[in-house]
Amino acid sequence: MADSEVEVLTIGHSTQSYEDFLRKLRGARVTAVADVRSAPFSRHFPHFNCEALKEELRTDNIAYVFLGDELGGRPKDKQFFCDGVADYEKMARTETFEKGLDRVIEGTRKYRIALMCSEHDPLDCHRCLLVGRALSEKGISLGHILGNGRIVSHGQIESRLLEMAGRSDGDFFETPQERLIKAYRDRAMKVAYAERNSSVEQRIPAE
Repeated sequence: MADSEVEVLTIGHSTQSYEDFLRKLRGARVTAVADVRSAPFSRHFPHFNCEALKEELRTDNIAYVFLGDELGGRPKDKQFFCDGVADYEKMARTETFEKGLDRVIEGTRKYRIALMCSEHDPLDCHRCLLVGRALSEKGISLGHILGNGRIVSHGQIESRLLEMAGRSDGDFFETPQERLIKAYRDRAMKVAYAERNSSVEQRIPAE
């Protein structure tokens, strides 16, 4: 188990300006950004393109590392899709993913890290539903930087997840852990990356 006193944060760049993004990072005392987008580019917000962002952050004394190959939400291998939708549970069991988590945990020895993706809401994004969940299960304390700059705990996010899934009330036939697993699975099926030829009707997030 990891040291529970270690904290990793997450943030979505969404549509904000670089200045607003930087303000949130500084407000949360972030010293390094780990980019977990599979494709580290933004057509509409070029200041969040990989090289541009890396340079801006360097100027502002914040480190940047790209971990989209290890921790991205858009798998390249067909075996990690279920009914045309990225299967987070399968992805979380790979050696590559585990190595990505290890890099983040090792990085916390030197930096206060924020995992960055594009989605505004943590519950719309694999940084929470896949990477954050896995880190939490390893004993890492996890916080999510919201659009207003407030930081909420992963426990608070999981409570909201259960409510969204209609599983917040006790169930005689299911343990709390079983209800949470199903809530994660339900949400992932709604927001995870979907193949374009999939028969599943859903949006395709820029992860």
